[in-house]
Amino acid sequence: MASASERRKVVRAACPHDCPDTCAMLVTVEDGRAVDVRGDPEHPFTRGGLCVKVNNYEQRVYSPERLLYPLKRSGPKGSGQFERIGWHEAMDTIRRRWTEIIDQFGATAILPYSYLGTEGILNGLNVGDAFFNKLGATISERTFCDSGSCTAYFMTIGPSPGMDPESFKHSKYIILWACNTISTNLHHWPFIAEAKNKGAKLVVIDPFKTRTAREADWHIPIRPGADAALALGLMNVIIGEDLVDHDYVQNYTTGFDELKERVSAYPPEMVAKITGIPAQDIRTLAREYATIQPSVIRIGVAIERHANGGQTVRAAACLPALVGAWRRVGGGMLQLPIWAFPVKWENLMRPDWIKPGTRVLNQWRLGPALTGEEPLDPPIKSLFVYNSNPAIVVPEQEKIIQGLKREDIFTVVSEQFLTDTARYADIVLPATTQLEQFDLMFSWGHLYLSLNQPAIAPLGESVSNTELFRRLARTMGFDERQWQRSDEEMAVDALDWANPALQGITMDLLKEKGWARLNVGTPETYAPHANGNFLTPSGKCEFKASMAAGGNFVLPLFRQGSNEFQAGEPVDPLPTYVLPNESLATNARLAAKYPLNIISPKSHAFLNSSYGNLPGQLHHAGEQFVLVNPKDALARNVGEGSPVRIFNDRGSFEAIAKVSSDVMPGVVVAPLGYWRSLSRTGATVNALNPSAFADLGRAPTFSDTLVEVAIAESAIAAE
Repeated sequence: MASASERRKVVRAACPHDCPDTCAMLVTVEDGRAVDVRGDPEHPFTRGGLCVKVNNYEQRVYSPERLLYPLKRSGPKGSGQFERIGWHEAMDTIRRRWTEIIDQFGATAILPYSYLGTEGILNGLNVGDAFFNKLGATISERTFCDSGSCTAYFMTIGPSPGMDPESFKHSKYIILWACNTISTNLHHWPFIAEAKNKGAKLVVIDPFKTRTAREADWHIPIRPGADAALALGLMNVIIGEDLVDHDYVQNYTTGFDELKERVSAYPPEMVAKITGIPAQDIRTLAREYATIQPSVIRIGVAIERHANGGQTVRAAACLPALVGAWRRVGGGMLQLPIWAFPVKWENLMRPDWIKPGTRVLNQWRLGPALTGEEPLDPPIKSLFVYNSNPAIVVPEQEKIIQGLKREDIFTVVSEQFLTDTARYADIVLPATTQLEQFDLMFSWGHLYLSLNQPAIAPLGESVSNTELFRRLARTMGFDERQWQRSDEEMAVDALDWANPALQGITMDLLKEKGWARLNVGTPETYAPHANGNFLTPSGKCEFKASMAAGGNFVLPLFRQGSNEFQAGEPVDPLPTYVLPNESLATNARLAAKYPLNIISPKSHAFLNSSYGNLPGQLHHAGEQFVLVNPKDALARNVGEGSPVRIFNDRGSFEAIAKVSSDVMPGVVVAPLGYWRSLSRTGATVNALNPSAFADLGRAPTFSDTLVEVAIAESAIAAE
């Protein structure tokens, strides 16, 4: 008989999601079943807390809707009708269909489609790259999130982790720019709150009053897509009023004279007309930011999601060097601390296996690619989806659905649930949850490496992504060592253990403790650019970016392992402002027809589309809604709780109106993450969003969308 300690144990784990917090978790297991998931109180950053998305994670694991066995479609695509099959039949079907496609069309007729449904180093973004590079499939370019921001950041500062998030407690002036910390980076909030309690001023720049903005000392509403103009206007005031740290600029920056000339074209009065922010507020913000030190800017993902998103980050990234904020602990900028983690991505991605001339397709353009609007030779004949739910997260939703309906596309989906995408699959493969798999976790919100150890055996016949690609490799006859390794061997190969950042960290330590802080200094001392040392070609903060000469490139990490920058149109080496794609100024006829700018931020209760089907999170989120300013609601006879139709030429969806002055006039807000199959009309906000790219890194333009709102026809009929 097993002892009590054998029957009950606590396993160290880490949250798997695409979230900056990467929370340390403790999983209580009794008789082989996980009965409780809670935060690890010993973790210095996440401190024992879990967000509303994850605090009942065991219910996700044991949900009656979990997919536990391979399935084969038995009804029309989209019907959700499947029958259970075995893994042997599933793998044999994939091998046979892919072999036929490759023989007739070539391997690039197969498109892998994945993102960060799990964020682990092993099971996350790049887990399938080596396999598909070996197969010769189309290269999947993933620029959904932060590609434009990262490109701009690299051009200005280089691949620096920037500010230590824990050092915010030493900041005296904090700007959260397009960042709803309380909803999307919750565990950073205590460090901000500590600074506030010590007298720091908190400023939030956002088109609507988020949960975080409500806690700020100053919320500055800004028109979507106008952020670059604001940053340039701030620099105009800082330079014009001689609030510059001249010593820092002279020693640690390049291009100041050119920047000075550029920003001279952005006086506060003109910037006020662009942004909707009073000129005096622009002056006040500039003066306070420059003179109250240490000051810090935290930018959110949303800052890049419009036509001028990349140059917006370029402009914002210039500000800390201009005022010398980098000199002090608690000063500078925070974008993605991920750059501190010494991951040997090439060992996972195997870019050396990419065949010369292999086609590259950006995931953002999936709809046009599947419908034939974007001609491809050969056409896409098979789609393999894992770690993603494109029916919800990709724009031009109707095109996605029309493409998924095609009978001539062989679609395979690896999933935990029958998502809106999986409903259109020919084969569905069951995926493990984080409690059933081994993984290493980096973070894009703090400086701790985490180890996730499996707490329970995989339910049913579910497999991890690493095991899935081992099976696919065997099925396709690939016998390289790449697929002979265990998960732990992969983890050892994935990190540069000789890097100083991992000094003192071992796998044994991670197994014992669950996490370890990178060896990059303490939150009390870490000031990475106090004396310059920027990771740019010049070694300085580049106001005028030398990398701009390379054109509009995409960083290799976003390109399925391609080890070359893909250049594009020439890039302005100085930060600049350009008009949104969709606005009164750029297209008066379109703006007259669709006068409202819709933005679709992350939901408080969902993580992209994850949890959009689970009862607890759905209860917390409520029915799909759209936030409308009272003036805009009155003009359209829309009341609180009115069913409304939100539409443009790309599509429409229905939601419940919430009328609130928390949102600016002319702007409406509809959170992303609701499922089509659970919505009023089988459509969600991405039915409206375009597949156009932003200016840098082929970033998305979620926030560059004009719409109209009207009372739903169903509500009119009911009257």
